Amino acid sequence: MVPKSKKPGKQRLAQINAPLHIRRKFMTAKLVRELREKLGIKRLPVRKGDVVRVVRGEWTGHEGKVVAVDYKKIALHIDGVTIKKADGTPVYYPIHPSNVMIVKLDLSDKFRKKIIERRKGRPEVIAEEVTEKEAEEPKEKVGEDLEVKREESTPQGGE
Repeated sequence: MVPKSKKPGKQRLAQINAPLHIRRKFMTAKLVRELREKLGIKRLPVRKGDVVRVVRGEWTGHEGKVVAVDYKKIALHIDGVTIKKADGTPVYYPIHPSNVMIVKLDLSDKFRKKIIERRKGRPEVIAEEVTEKEAEEPKEKVGEDLEVKREESTPQGGE
């Protein structure tokens, strides 16, 4: 989502009030180079079960499984990234998805596999469809059909 205003306050407000289908786009993270080359995709929305590496902030270098994805706060809870409360109980420290890289994908969901296939094959499929349509309908034939239709539509008894 591209905010319409240049004012930072309005941009923050737009992000806070964004609906879930747009918040999902905020939850994307880059893929590690090996995955990027293998899948042909640069980034994907982070899901519970993915293994991520923190690349920015206090927890740089930590790798762990995503325990929870918080769409309200636009944050991830990662296994091993915890702080202690005053009473000593550990609490997950929220990490923004822009500060992580996906190391291993959770591909147990068949819909996620379809998303990956759709994204990686998009330019090639479109190019193939365009070439097939051009091969089926040559340009000269289209012009001949128009001439035939014009002859049929001319008035018969007026001349």
